[in-house]
Amino acid sequence: MTSNAESLRNRAFQAIRGQKPETVTVLSCLLAVEDELGYIPPEAAEEVARVTGSTINDVWGVASFYTNFQFQPPGRHRVEVCWGPTCHVKGVMPVIRQVMDILGIDGEGATEDGNVSLRFNTCLGACANGPVISVDHHLMGRITPDGARHVLEEIRNGIPSEDDGAS
Repeated sequence: MTSNAESLRNRAFQAIRGQKPETVTVLSCLLAVEDELGYIPPEAAEEVARVTGSTINDVWGVASFYTNFQFQPPGRHRVEVCWGPTCHVKGVMPVIRQVMDILGIDGEGATEDGNVSLRFNTCLGACANGPVISVDHHLMGRITPDGARHVLEEIRNGIPSEDDGAS
């Protein structure tokens, strides 16, 4: 039976191996691993170092430089809240407070049950519709605190959302 660490290492290696050889860099490997696993566990970072001939410190140096890399497993559902300048001006802070209150967390990360992970994003690319959130890569514009509550309650209750989350 394969251990979890061995499984992570193998999946990371397969993701790295899927790249064109001339494009393999520490950064490209980290991106491939995160696409495959959803985050960068230590086993994957070690595999990136091995494949690229880098030190583990070099790999962590690159990974920690880019704020979009995650180092903890994501929740089953991914919620991103835009907190870029336009969304700030358009009133995202009450939405952020509502999302964190509903999820029971104080910032980015996953809920205790692993159902939802929260990330703050500097731009979701829908400024005209701010404030904006993304739930499982589905953008919802002109979101209000009540709209965010409704969407997160649907996730909590296992109901897929069909509306745009706005109120």
